[in-house]
Amino acid sequence: MTPMDARALRSAFGTFMTGVTVVTAHDANGDPLGFTANSFTSVSIDPPLVLVCLSNSSRNYEALVTASGFAVNILSEAQADISNTFARPVEDRFASVAWGRGPRGAPILEGVSAWFDCSMHKTVEAGDHVILIGEVAAFGHTATPGLGYARGAYVTPSTAADALEQSTNLVVSTLIARDNDVLLVDDGQGGLALPEVLVDGDGVSAAVTKLIASTGLQAEPGFVYSVFEDVRHKRQHISFFCQTGEGSPARGVFVPLVKGALDDVANPAILTMLDRFAAETKLGNYGIYYGNQSSGEVRPMTQGR
Repeated sequence: MTPMDARALRSAFGTFMTGVTVVTAHDANGDPLGFTANSFTSVSIDPPLVLVCLSNSSRNYEALVTASGFAVNILSEAQADISNTFARPVEDRFASVAWGRGPRGAPILEGVSAWFDCSMHKTVEAGDHVILIGEVAAFGHTATPGLGYARGAYVTPSTAADALEQSTNLVVSTLIARDNDVLLVDDGQGGLALPEVLVDGDGVSAAVTKLIASTGLQAEPGFVYSVFEDVRHKRQHISFFCQTGEGSPARGVFVPLVKGALDDVANPAILTMLDRFAAETKLGNYGIYYGNQSSGEVRPMTQGR
């Protein structure tokens, strides 16, 4: 992979490791097969390796452990039905699903947030599961928000925000990232801040959409990254993670997530959040912060089921 490919892959790893995933491959007869994964994570950037776990009792066990490769499909927020299809013992899981062959040949589902087409690197027996380690041969991703799963229910950016919709004095901000940079704007007092807005009668989703549009960038709201209470102003604050590609912002600048670059962020709660984001971006392992400006907890995001 070229250096640019490696940076894009690192960004994709960090953004999509927590979504609901469907693992796909072909059996010995060339027929497509797949299952909703209960574990998916990155292993290495160089070489680019990912792993998924498969139950020893799966009907696809033999086909997958002997396959030459597999694909990991990160489902979008509108694909809960596909997750259900590939989680149940359906005779032909691909009958109602649009798909095509990836660059390496594994089935890639249409409309997903991201996909990784992998060659089989190694299989490792682990108790009542087998770990499939794949080397990424090709990948793709979009700004479409992914589908999450927590406590027996699917979670999307809109449902997460709706849980706080009834709060008064609700502020939303956008954590718009590109590679290892984040968009910051003038806070009106000589410092820097995340783009933010007070939610009006149109609701959270409309406020986030307008906020992104005001930056002039092409981005979609991803997962809720932080929820905290601004005690000083008696406000509830929600920050949405968003990813964007090329293009110059209509306002603000992209600032690198390195030591010293964030010193002009005046709000201590936002600064703490950005410091955490910088650390989590390196690991590709995100959580959601709940609390207030001075104390709270980071709850790890649920991985694919």
